[in-house]
Amino acid sequence: MAHIQLKNISKKFGNHTALTGLDLDIADGEFFVLLGETGAGKTTTLRMIAGLEKPSEGQVFIDGVDVADWGAAERDVALVLQQYSLYPRYTVRENLEFPLKPKIRRLADAEIKDRVDRAARTLRIEHLLDRKTDRLSGGEMQRVSIGRAIVRKPRVFLMDEPLSALDAKLREALRTELKNLQIQLGATFLFVTHDQIEAMSMGDKVGVLNHGRIVQTGTPYEIYNNPRDTYVASFVGSPPMNLIDGKLVNGRAVMAPLNFELPFAGGAKTSGGAKTGAATDGRPLVFGIRPEDVYLETGAPVEARVHDVENHGVEKILTLRVGDAMLRATVPARTDVQIEQPVRFAWNPDKVVLFDKGSGISLRHAG
Repeated sequence: MAHIQLKNISKKFGNHTALTGLDLDIADGEFFVLLGETGAGKTTTLRMIAGLEKPSEGQVFIDGVDVADWGAAERDVALVLQQYSLYPRYTVRENLEFPLKPKIRRLADAEIKDRVDRAARTLRIEHLLDRKTDRLSGGEMQRVSIGRAIVRKPRVFLMDEPLSALDAKLREALRTELKNLQIQLGATFLFVTHDQIEAMSMGDKVGVLNHGRIVQTGTPYEIYNNPRDTYVASFVGSPPMNLIDGKLVNGRAVMAPLNFELPFAGGAKTSGGAKTGAATDGRPLVFGIRPEDVYLETGAPVEARVHDVENHGVEKILTLRVGDAMLRATVPARTDVQIEQPVRFAWNPDKVVLFDKGSGISLRHAG
């Protein structure tokens, strides 16, 4: 398996800068997810590790060795793409055997059969081995693509949005299977996606990429509960974190648009360990609160109107309107509310994240 490091990587295509000063460290045997919007530079990063693109600046290391002059084949990585790269006239077995039959170092027939059978068992496609791939469903084709990567026993698996062409139910099933597969193989996986549910449910570590820069790396728990800035806060989480402009006045949270107030715990620490206090009083801030930490309660401090109700089976997601401000609350499904109904709400003051209004950076990460 392999430890991957990217150091100060920049990549330009003509006048377009795809990546800037990118540092990435993927531990041996880790499931690392690179999460970002379309155009953030995710695929370029993947191609850089695969050896299909050369960085304009910076270095790529695999197991501590600078692989700048190594071709794609020498790097021994397997690439699984969104489009299934299969030979339609071949059977599933022939597709799986293909990477094991290069002219230079062809494996023994018994070894080829063993690897193909093992991959088919792992991916539960044994019953498809004699079927032509043009007669497979999308999910089956993606399984075969992954199988073609597994049979090679590469040092690194690079996966570029491999599930995005599948329907929701199948995506969910394959997410679980891929995670189990990675644990089973003990392999290093770099998985690229714009889908934050995929990132949060699969990754040991997640790197959030924005305009060619890594803005935060951490466990899914860290990124969800302690976002480094307002971009990460609004991008990670479904529904996203509520972000409301305001300021602290004598330890109370006062929201700018309507001057509504909510209690504030004052326990937010800066990265130096100091508690936020006098230094933040009156300073323009953004208050971040997750929808599940906003709750309805009679006698709560703020009145709002119900702007929208989304039923999600086990819960409802309410959009609450306070003047021009909108915020979301996740409430139990049994909560009986109608659109335009007045309600009172509060938040869990211990869960509030403070961001600097100017820079967007969380006060916990600043300084």
